[in-house]
Amino acid sequence: METQETRVAAIAILVEVPESVDTLNALLHDYAPYIRGRMGIPDHERGVNVICLVLDAPMDTINALSGKLGRLPGVSAKAVTPKSTK
Repeated sequence: METQETRVAAIAILVEVPESVDTLNALLHDYAPYIRGRMGIPDHERGVNVICLVLDAPMDTINALSGKLGRLPGVSAKAVTPKSTK
């Protein structure tokens, strides 16, 4: 079995619908082996929560998680990876 190359990535997540949090946390639990760090910042005045993830995962996994998060109601997600593959 061939091992896939992993990459470091960051996913920025904006949560505007609190009802999506349980599903979001379940997704993050499913991808926990790839998550190296997580930081959450609530902004109660604007009604948005910001979550930043750092991952070490294959690109397919990074894209899958980002896509699943972005399809949740009231959740926006964007993945960023380094330009080089060092």
